[in-house]
Amino acid sequence: MHTPGLGSRGINRLLGVTGGNPQPLFSTQHPAHKGLKQASIDWLRDPDWDRVEQDLRWQEGGNRAILTLADGRYPTLLKELEDPPPLLFVQGDPAILDMPQLAIVGSRNPTPSGRQTAQEFARFLSQAGLVITSGLAAGIDGAAHRGALQGSTPTLAVTGTGLDRVYPARHRDLAHQIAEQGALVSELPPGTPPLPANFPRRNRIISGLSVGTLVVEAARQSGSLITARLATEQGREVFAIPGSIHNPLARGCHALIRQGAKLVETADDILEELAPLLGAQLERTEPVSTVKAEPEARLWDQEYQQLMAALDFDPTPVDLLIERSGLTADAVSSMLLLLELEGFVSAAPGGRYCRTGKMGTEPP
Repeated sequence: MHTPGLGSRGINRLLGVTGGNPQPLFSTQHPAHKGLKQASIDWLRDPDWDRVEQDLRWQEGGNRAILTLADGRYPTLLKELEDPPPLLFVQGDPAILDMPQLAIVGSRNPTPSGRQTAQEFARFLSQAGLVITSGLAAGIDGAAHRGALQGSTPTLAVTGTGLDRVYPARHRDLAHQIAEQGALVSELPPGTPPLPANFPRRNRIISGLSVGTLVVEAARQSGSLITARLATEQGREVFAIPGSIHNPLARGCHALIRQGAKLVETADDILEELAPLLGAQLERTEPVSTVKAEPEARLWDQEYQQLMAALDFDPTPVDLLIERSGLTADAVSSMLLLLELEGFVSAAPGGRYCRTGKMGTEPP
């Protein structure tokens, strides 16, 4: 793993030559060395064993494991990849890696409704028996992990750093909770910083562990679309939640749907698609839609009805809300504040507001 210039493909090629046994590779001369860069050959002839010992000491920290391809706990689906990670560093329960998983990915800067959708879908699907797998990134990833932690099945985070580091740092508490109730996974040894090149490679593990990938919100140029493409190449299912034509974060999902991804309106759409693959492993419950179902609202006074009718699920400028509702600017500002406090609307960047999908039995 520490040999310069190899990577997972190079390591797997060498192991193929030696029948899976790495020991012969450390001889002074071996036919498998042919074609390697000189730096790689020099390292194999004289390895830095201190770095290897550091990894082994990390494993002694409790609730930690290092899985090789020969380990019976190595996840079955991941072995099917063309370049499976030769090593997996796991903090948490390694058995979770072989449980039925659904990846949920999306924008690092989602809309409030996108964040809510990811969390609600994750919670529901966790209760149905799916491990929710994501990348611990800001935005949709974090919302998916939090939703899964509210469910009944563990969640799994694949990181782009060594497991002794948390990126982003604000997810430190979330990472600790996932390690306790699920598992953190990385192909990178402890001490590896958050280098940009590590994250696209991390995505193949997220999709490779999962029977399907759900994209909640994604721009046209998004890392989430890389994960979806990898899922397709790996022969896994791809799901996408559509959005408003005015929302730039919906364009990636719309592109996926045009390319053959299954359009998802409720979590039950996903369970129906996966049922033939997983059968009795999934528990069917009441479906959750992209808009949270709540008790029917009691009639509010006329002005609140006017403002709610003027609000969209897309962020809308205040001046347009004033124009649509026919109310004064002072009234709209005051009412928006109360509606936001009650959770009926959400503030968006640029002084805009959108509906959250919540309906209530009491007026604000």
